[in-house]
Amino acid sequence: MSGPFRPRGEPPEAGPAPPKPPSGVAPQATWILGVVVICVLAYVTVNTLRTESRGSRGVRVGARIPPFAAPLALSNVRCGGDECDANVLVKARNGVPKACDARGPNILNSCQLTRRGPLVLAFLVAPSQQCIDQVDLLQRLKARFSGVQFAAIAIRGDHGDLNRIIRRHRWTLPVGYDHDGAIANAFAVAVCPTVTFIRQGGGVAKTTLGTASEAEIVRDIKALR
Repeated sequence: MSGPFRPRGEPPEAGPAPPKPPSGVAPQATWILGVVVICVLAYVTVNTLRTESRGSRGVRVGARIPPFAAPLALSNVRCGGDECDANVLVKARNGVPKACDARGPNILNSCQLTRRGPLVLAFLVAPSQQCIDQVDLLQRLKARFSGVQFAAIAIRGDHGDLNRIIRRHRWTLPVGYDHDGAIANAFAVAVCPTVTFIRQGGGVAKTTLGTASEAEIVRDIKALR
């Protein structure tokens, strides 16, 4: 979009077109074939965040996190196209500021968060109950660690569904909407949930893959101090 997020002129990659049914296929068979194709594509999408690969370990320990600025899920930003794509620019380009300089009341900015203190950053896919449960846990721990920043990044999914989940679970930690998965790609996220523990200033202390217990999360938060 024009503004603080993604510059225009970079259209998202188009997904594979559904196969055309053979000639002579009855309307009912065509409908069934369409449903099967949709189910297969949905399975592949979910599996990309379940299958662990060489790139699924997150940002290397000791490295600085990639900068990002994402629209807050509960903001008044309308997410119907690339206007919700996150800004992951290291340098300004085509009139769009670099991610660290993209600020505003409707923006979740990683540079702001890590400047305030240590950061616990969760990545979730909204339909996944495991991911939602992990953010529920972070929400409960937020009150115990006043000097630590807590935030979450919701990867793709429907913006309206995400907002309903946030309100239903009464999350007060900020949730950024990663509309096109740019932030997840920058952090090499391939498992849901993923939680990255970040020291003040942006250095990565640890990344957990999959569900972590309360005791494990508390231990990792204390190690940030």
